[in-house]
Amino acid sequence: MKNRVTAGLLAILLGGLGIHKFYLNKPGIGLIYLLFCWTGIPAIIGLVEGVIMLTQSDEDFKNIQNLSEVVITNGGYSVKTLSNADELLKYKELYDAGAINQEEYEKKKQELL
Repeated sequence: MKNRVTAGLLAILLGGLGIHKFYLNKPGIGLIYLLFCWTGIPAIIGLVEGVIMLTQSDEDFKNIQNLSEVVITNGGYSVKTLSNADELLKYKELYDAGAINQEEYEKKKQELL
């Protein structure tokens, strides 16, 4: 999982080159930053993004950046997206299967929305 502090520091120090975007697995945007680094605009945007990353919570960082983690299963790899929509879907499946009751489902739904 990507570290919020590392991403924030990369954005502040090397944001003009888009290094933080490459770190966050967003090479397309990183390439745009790199192409326009001569204008100075990506450096300003990187500075702002870095401050935002450093001041937000880890959970907000994870949700905003829509980060995913790699899960190793039986010698293969799969990607697990960490988003509120996926969490809600998981709880809906548990509710449909009867593993949790409606009250628990509604409580989790309110927390996630």
